[in-house]
Amino acid sequence: MAAGEPGDLGVYSFRFLPQKTFQSLSTPQTTSRLRQWSMLGRIEAQAFGFDQTFQTYRKDDFIMAFFKDPNVIPNLKLLSESSGEWITLGTEVKKIEAINVPCTQLSMSFFNRLYDEAIVRDNGYIVKCLDSFCDPFLISDELRKDSVGVCYPSTKSHEQTFSYFIVDPFKRHVHVLYHCYGMGEVS
Repeated sequence: MAAGEPGDLGVYSFRFLPQKTFQSLSTPQTTSRLRQWSMLGRIEAQAFGFDQTFQTYRKDDFIMAFFKDPNVIPNLKLLSESSGEWITLGTEVKKIEAINVPCTQLSMSFFNRLYDEAIVRDNGYIVKCLDSFCDPFLISDELRKDSVGVCYPSTKSHEQTFSYFIVDPFKRHVHVLYHCYGMGEVS
């Protein structure tokens, strides 16, 4: 049997789990923070199930299979650069870059550096600075003072555009947390 044929144990299959919701992203406190950081309306969490045992050393195969799966392609949301509307991937992924982030960090204390470096005030508001432009982006606060052929998480590379894949190997779920840099909802 050749790799990639049905029944091959090396190929993952995925299913979209639209019933899985992420209530923590819609609480009043969270939406207030997302609005404050210009992320409201530009962040999305989605869940997908998969059919085989996840093995960390095969993360690249896992992610490539994810982007090629017929149940993922019409359901994986991303923001259109031109219209700002939510769309689906709609293109073939030929190459991926997956970086393993170990889950040894069990607290949110790594965000303390935002306070230590005077990027965020004690009340949670981002420190403003004089406006300047970097390419098409307006730099108006200390947080923002931080590629060809890329289609996901955005066609334009930006350090505040990201997609995290959180894999639960026991439930065989993968949660996708996505954010695309830009002006979020203000009201």
